Amino acid sequence: MYKLILLCAVLVSSGCASVQPVEKSSLTPGMAKAKIIKGETLQNEILEVFGPPNIITKNKSGNEVWTYDRVSVEKGTSDVYATVIIAGGAGSRSSTSTRTFTLMIEFGDNDVVKDFSYRSSAF
Repeated sequence: MYKLILLCAVLVSSGCASVQPVEKSSLTPGMAKAKIIKGETLQNEILEVFGPPNIITKNKSGNEVWTYDRVSVEKGTSDVYATVIIAGGAGSRSSTSTRTFTLMIEFGDNDVVKDFSYRSSAF
């Protein structure tokens, strides 16, 4: 009888967790630092590494500026089975993690990178 009670306690207190995978991207601060060299990197090289930009504009100087903006969201849930027996209902907990990354690249003469900057956040 003791083993049956222990088995029930283990089954009741265990939960199930799941996390949705985040799509991997080459658009990261490390890749920006490694692949973009002011005065050397060309637009075609940027396209090969990061793909097409989200926004293309011109600044006050008339230089083309490419903006890459990525947002990734990771959602996780955890079902709590203990509440089924104790409280008479099922419960679950969820959490969300959001990361953003914005990369802005200014091109000068001959489509060469003149300057770039990026911002990254996680919450």
